[in-house]
Amino acid sequence: MVIGPAPVLALLVGGFHTAVFVFLRARGGFQLVFLLFAASLGAWAGDATGGRLGIDPVRIGDFHLIAASVVAWAGIGFVEVLSILGPGGAKDVAE
Repeated sequence: MVIGPAPVLALLVGGFHTAVFVFLRARGGFQLVFLLFAASLGAWAGDATGGRLGIDPVRIGDFHLIAASVVAWAGIGFVEVLSILGPGGAKDVAE
């Protein structure tokens, strides 16, 4: 079984953007697992989308870095919105 470079690079890109987000927000907690999953899945989907569109000027081999980064941040934003709308989320916003 051979694993291509896209899932591995998606994990690295997703992990990097998750680390940047946690550094900027100065909190992670249990949400960190969901952030990492959403960012990695978003990076993988962004790479596939960038491959289909063919407009990404920054690539690592066949991995479309800009598109992967944009969609990884969209995944992080999705998890953040869900955490705010979920139970106990409004309490965190008010503080």
